[in-house]
Order: sequence, then structure tokens, then C-alpha cells
Amino acid sequence: MWGLYDAMIEGIPEDCLVKDLVCGHGRVLVESELGFGFSGIVTGRTRPVTLLSKPPGMKLKELAQCVKSWNLEEASVGQAAINAYYNALPVATANGVPVSHVRFAEDRIHDPFISYQNVIRGKKVVVVGHFHYLDPLFRPVCDLSVLEFIPQEGDYPEWAAEALLPEAEFVVITATALVNKALPRFLKLIRGAKVVVVGPSTPMAPMLQEFGISDLSGIVIKDGAKARRICSGQEHLKIYTSGQKVSLRFESSQVESSQ
Repeated sequence: MWGLYDAMIEGIPEDCLVKDLVCGHGRVLVESELGFGFSGIVTGRTRPVTLLSKPPGMKLKELAQCVKSWNLEEASVGQAAINAYYNALPVATANGVPVSHVRFAEDRIHDPFISYQNVIRGKKVVVVGHFHYLDPLFRPVCDLSVLEFIPQEGDYPEWAAEALLPEAEFVVITATALVNKALPRFLKLIRGAKVVVVGPSTPMAPMLQEFGISDLSGIVIKDGAKARRICSGQEHLKIYTSGQKVSLRFESSQVESSQ
């Protein structure tokens, strides 16, 4: 199951170092020499931490290894470290992620819940994660099933994946599934459906195409100072206000550009 994680970690240069690490309530921010990476913190301290040395100054690649930890709070730090490479502005643009020249942008074209409404029309759709805008945007136009780790009314529990995912034609998966190690299992269950990984913890890592993912939807942070304030709890804003929502779509040679 570690192939997906190892591929992302191996792509991080050996000489890229950690400059800063900020952990706040439910959020973590890693600053590398190239830029910033964010992850939501998935709660779960059932296993001891594996990271003994502390940033800054350590290799980003070493910190990224923490994503494989079964202590999910530590794994969240590892995911942020991965994003501090792939979602760093120069790396993301070099990998074909379209980034606008304006300081902040949340272009509707990079939100899969909006941009794929016509694509999902009349199809069997499974969404992993209870996103609050599913009902108005997806439910009226498709046969929608929602899988949730902590189910709400009307959701299916996460262990219903074996029943629902093989029949799906379009699948949206929260990036939390990277941190809690559920994503490899979900990808093995999917049979030819289009797969979108979504959320600010999503890495813009091109090699994820090799594992059956069609679209990545995440964030490139442009204002590191603001992102720090948000992650430390000094500002009560969404992390998207510190940068731009972006997407990387693998099914075509040209990714749609933002304005």
C-alpha cells in the first residue's frame, strides 16, 4: 500500500530543507526553502510518534516520511511536508498547475463540485467525505452516495466502500484519506471511474496519475505570513484566503487556466 506515498516522497529533492513548522488547532503548516504546504490535522494518537529530531533545518524529505506514521497527527505533519514541495509555487507551476498572477484567487473553474456538475449528470457518484455543499450542487443532478468516516444522517459508513465504489462512475475523495491511509484501499476498489482528490491538504503531485487519479484539487499558498496566522489560530479564516485554489487534471494535455 505504500507505493503511492513512496512515489511522492521520492520526488522531493534531498537538499530541500525545512524552514518552519506551525501546528495549531486542527491545522499544520510546513515551510520549505521553496514554499509552503498545508494539511488539516487528522486526530489520532494511538501510536507513538516516529519523528525524534525536530525541524527547522532537517531535510524536507525526512519530515515527509511522517505521512506513513499510524499516529495520524504526525502523519498530518508529513502530508504538509509533502505539500511544502509539490504545492510550492515554483514547483507547482513547473508541473503544469495553472496559477494566476493575482495575489489571491478562488476560481470556480478549479472547484470540482462546480466544474463537474455537467460531467456527473445522471451518473452514479460516490463522495468520500461529507462536504457541506454536496446537497445543493451534486444531489439534484446525480445518483449520490456519501461515505463518511464519522457518518452523519443519510451517510454511509466508511466500511461500505466495498459495496459502493466498484459501481461508481465518478468518485470524489477527501485528501484526509491520504493521511488516514484509506486512499490506497479506495483506489483498488474503483473500477474505471473518474477519481478526484479534493481539499486544501491535496498534493499537486503529478505521479498520482499513475495510481488512477484523474484530478487533484488543492491550494497554492501565496501569503505565508497570513497562512501562519491562520494555522496558529491568530486569524479565524479559511486557509484558501492565503492563496489560490488550484487543480491539476490529467485526462487532457492542457490544464484549464485561471484568469
